[in-house]
Amino acid sequence: MVAKLPIVVHPGYEQLAAGLASALGAPLVQHVEQITTEHYLEYGDSGLSLVSSLSDAGGGKPVTVCCDFVNGTLRHRRLYGGGIRQALGRAVGISSGFKPLVADLTAGLGRDGYVLASLGARVILVERNEVVAALLADGLARLRQHAAQDNSLREISDRLTLHRVDGKNWLRTLDKESYADVIYLDPMFPERSKSARVKKDMAIFHGLVGDDADAGDLLELACKAARYRVVVKRPRRAPPLAGIKPRFSIAGKTTRFDIHVLKKIPR
Repeated sequence: MVAKLPIVVHPGYEQLAAGLASALGAPLVQHVEQITTEHYLEYGDSGLSLVSSLSDAGGGKPVTVCCDFVNGTLRHRRLYGGGIRQALGRAVGISSGFKPLVADLTAGLGRDGYVLASLGARVILVERNEVVAALLADGLARLRQHAAQDNSLREISDRLTLHRVDGKNWLRTLDKESYADVIYLDPMFPERSKSARVKKDMAIFHGLVGDDADAGDLLELACKAARYRVVVKRPRRAPPLAGIKPRFSIAGKTTRFDIHVLKKIPR
């Protein structure tokens, strides 16, 4: 699925789409009617989207997944999400006196990484799936376009960097001077939302990425390559990843952050 997703290109985006098609080894098509696969990519005014022929809850309209750091949920969370006292910020250890370098080794669409950057952390986004990385790169590019006119977005954008590489391989390239303060892991797990729309969005994404079967190995490596802590996001009632008990946890309504403490964070 990764290398064979066709890309529907809208007028004006031919050059960008051609570059992506070359990188992914994917065919370009001009019209949606030419699509015969269940999933495809689309390049147009809204940027790059992953599209499924599965209809949404209203029936008939394709479900799309894209990376949008400027509007919608992430905009609301940036403005009204509760600052450094929200569970994610506390789990990572962000405070007024500590703005860590965080390596998000399962970046996905970068949502948690963006929230961390909005709280002042510098975030390295590591994503191994080339289609997901392309969606993430497109979202970051559009964030930087808006950041040119918005200082608050510029500060967040400047704190985010993307590496398209497997997290385990990335860790193995580091020397001690390059270690992140905190490593963040969010292995793929089934979405439990009651929203039919969200369920289909996540079903598409899960179908693309699959399960992170090697997440336990990644956790073991991460615990050897973080300065202060490793944070693992889990479903609230799920067992600890790979059976490795954390020092402590911070639970929300549907998710839980397991914190593996390696060294006390400076204050």
